[in-house]
Amino acid sequence: MNFPSFDVICQGDAVETDAGDPRRTQMDDVVDPVRVRRTAIARWTSMAHRLGYAFYGLAIGIFILAFATEWSGAFTAIITACLVLGSILLAPAIVLGYAIKAAEREEADIERRRRGPTGK
Repeated sequence: MNFPSFDVICQGDAVETDAGDPRRTQMDDVVDPVRVRRTAIARWTSMAHRLGYAFYGLAIGIFILAFATEWSGAFTAIITACLVLGSILLAPAIVLGYAIKAAEREEADIERRRRGPTGK
C-alpha cells in the first residue's frame, strides 16, 4: 500500500516567480512556520499509518498461526494488543492525514484566487 507523500515547498512563490516580478514581496522568501509544522506532522502521520497497518498485519499473521496450532490465551492477548495498538495509531493518523490534505487544497485554492483568472 502506498501512502501519500507530503512534500511541501516552504518558501511561498519564490519558486514560481522571478526576482523582477513586481508582485513578488519580501514575504515570498520567508519560511512559513505553519507549512513547516504541517510537513513534520505529515511525516509522523505517514509513520503512524505504516506502524498501524503493520500491527494489523501482525495480528492477522498471529491469528493464522494460532488457528493452525494450539490456540492459547497468550495468542489471544497478543492479537488483542496488536489490534488495540494498530487502532490507537491509525485513528488519529487517518484524521490528521485528511486534515493536512484539506489544508493544502485550501491554500492552493486561495493562491489560485489571489493570482486571478489569468493564472499569473
